[in-house]
Amino acid sequence: MSAIYLLIIISMIVAGSFLGLFIWAAKSGQFDDTITPSMRMLFEDKQSKKQAKDEK
Repeated sequence: MSAIYLLIIISMIVAGSFLGLFIWAAKSGQFDDTITPSMRMLFEDKQSKKQAKDEK
C-alpha cells in the first residue's frame, strides 16, 4: 500500500513539472508562429483578388 502512495506522489511531481515547463514555454514564446506570416504573402487569397477587380 505504501508503494501506491509513493507512486502517486512521484506522478504528481512529474505532472507538476510538465505543467510548469508548458507554462514556461508558452510565456517565452516557444509556440509563436514565425513561419506563417512570412509565407502568407506567397499565397494569393481570393479576397484580395476580388478587391483588385473592384478597384479597376
